[in-house]
Formats: sequence, C-alpha cells, structure tokens
Amino acid sequence: MLLLVLGLILFLGVHSVSIVAPGWRNAQATKLGLGPWKAVYALVSLVGFVLLVYGYGLARQQPVVLYSPPAGLRHVALLLMLPVFPLLFAAYLPGRIQRAAKHPMLLAVKFWATAHLLANGTLADVVLFGAFLAWAVADRISVKRRATPGGPPTAPPSALNDVIALVGGIAVYLLFMFRAHVWLIGVSPMG
Repeated sequence: MLLLVLGLILFLGVHSVSIVAPGWRNAQATKLGLGPWKAVYALVSLVGFVLLVYGYGLARQQPVVLYSPPAGLRHVALLLMLPVFPLLFAAYLPGRIQRAAKHPMLLAVKFWATAHLLANGTLADVVLFGAFLAWAVADRISVKRRATPGGPPTAPPSALNDVIALVGGIAVYLLFMFRAHVWLIGVSPMG
C-alpha cells in the first residue's frame, strides 16, 4: 500500500501544482525553460505512475475489503464507463462534445473513478479511485479560477471531431471491455 500511496502523491502531486501553486509553476517553467520543466514534470509523472500501478498490483494481492458492492452496481459501472473514452478523445478533438463538457478529460476521470468505486470495494480501490476522483473535482474547481487555459494541444474545431471522438471512443471502450482490461489489469469487467 505504501508504494501505491507514494505513487499517487508523486503522480497527482505533480498534476496538482497548477491547483495549489500556479505562480510557482509559472516561475519554475520560466526559470528552467519550458522544455526542461516539461521533462521534469514528465519524469515525476512517469515515476509516480509506475509506482502507483506496481503498488496497486501489490495491494490487490492481499485485499482489505471495505465493502462488497451489489452485483447490480457492476452494470451501472459499465454504463458510467461508456462516455469515458469518447470524452478522452474529445479532450484533443474540439467540437460540440468538448464545448458541452468544457473539460472532457476531467469529466472522463470523474466517470472512470466513480464507476470503479461503485464496482470495487477494497482499500486499494478506494485509495486509488477515491484519490483520482478527489483530484479531478479539485482540478475542475481550480480550472474555473485560472486566467489562461492550460489544456492539451488540440486539432482545429470540426463536426468531424465529434464523430471521431464517438466512434473511436466507443471502439476503445469495446476493446477494453472484451480484451484490454483483462490483458492489462487481469480482471474482466464483464464479471
């Protein structure tokens, strides 16, 4: 559990600098230069991600059950996961979906974390998905107060982007449902 928590601190910590210290972030990016700042940011993110994935895997080997979700919540979780990948695509493909969601990546993280909290009840699940949900809520609140948008680079706005986001997102959702989740995580979302 220690590696999971350490990974979350590093990964979500570096992603929270703009929430808690935007002035410091801007000063460091100016002081180091944008390229080196992004390199440090990426390295800390990568180390944090590896630690949280490895730590989560270790924690799952000796699960501490906090609650046992009813079987019906798995169906709700599958439904909540449906918009996740289209929203992730829409974060980089401006169109009506991006405009309506305002911050599609944060919304995708909220759906993803909530779905997994509904379907899983171990301590490691609550720590991992609860931390991501709390971070996404805090970041969304913070984004409202930021003067300049700091989102990812995007393609030019287009109606075709919505089609790509929907079709591509649903294709990736189906891939995860029937193959990738078992391959990557070792658990079938279908039960």
